[in-house]
Amino acid sequence: MSGLLAGRIAAVTGGARGLGAAIAARFRAEGAAVVTLDLDGADERCDVADEAQVAAAFGRIGERHGRLDVLVANAGLVPPWRELTALDMAEWDRIFAVNVRGVALCLKHGVPLMPRGGSVVAMGSIMSERGAPRQALYNATKHAVLGIVRVAAQELGPRGIRVNAVGPGPVATEALHARIATRAASGLGPAPEQALADYDSETPLGRAATAEEVAKATLFLASDLASAITGRLLRVDGGLT
Repeated sequence: MSGLLAGRIAAVTGGARGLGAAIAARFRAEGAAVVTLDLDGADERCDVADEAQVAAAFGRIGERHGRLDVLVANAGLVPPWRELTALDMAEWDRIFAVNVRGVALCLKHGVPLMPRGGSVVAMGSIMSERGAPRQALYNATKHAVLGIVRVAAQELGPRGIRVNAVGPGPVATEALHARIATRAASGLGPAPEQALADYDSETPLGRAATAEEVAKATLFLASDLASAITGRLLRVDGGLT
C-alpha cells in the first residue's frame, strides 16, 4: 500500500500517543504531510474542547499548507465504569466536551480547508452501535460521534468530501492497560492478564486488533481506495458480534 496519501496534508488529533500516533506514523509512511494535534508532544498544542485553540490550530495549518486533505478526529477520553445511579455529571460534561464537542469543532474549523476529494475519519468504537453495563457515558459519546459522522456525510457529500468513522474493539494500548489495572484494583474488573485473555477469546480470530491494524483501517477510509464510502462505521474488532 505504498504512497496511498502521497502529496496530501493530513491532521490527526490526539496524535501524540496511542492510536493517534499509530495513525500518524502510517499516514507518513504512505506519503502524507501529517500535522498532529494534542495537549502535549504534538506538532500543534491543542485542547480539542476549546474552540479558540481549535480555530487557531487549523488556522495555522491553513497558513502553512494552504489546504487540508485528510482530517482524523481521533482525540478522546475513556471514563471509568460507573452504574447509571452513580454517574458523575461533571465527568459527563468533561468527557462529552472532548469526545463529542471536540469532533464537532474539528469539523467546523477543519472542513473549510478541505478541497473536493477530502476525507474525514472520526474515531468511533464498537460502542457506537452497542451497549454495555456501566459504560453509559462512553457509549453515549461514541453513539454521538457516529451521529455526527452520518450528518456530516450528508452535508459534505455534495462538496466531494467523505466522512466516515473507524470503530475499534479493545486495542492493547498503554491507555487500555492502565484502565484494566484501575478496574481490577477497584474490584470492577478481573485481573489484567485475565481481562486481556477475555478480550482475545471473545473474537472469532482469537485475538484483539492492534493499533497498527486500526491505523491501516483509518488509512483505507482516508484514501481513494474508499472513494465511494461515506457515512459508515468500519469496525476493527476481530469479528466481535
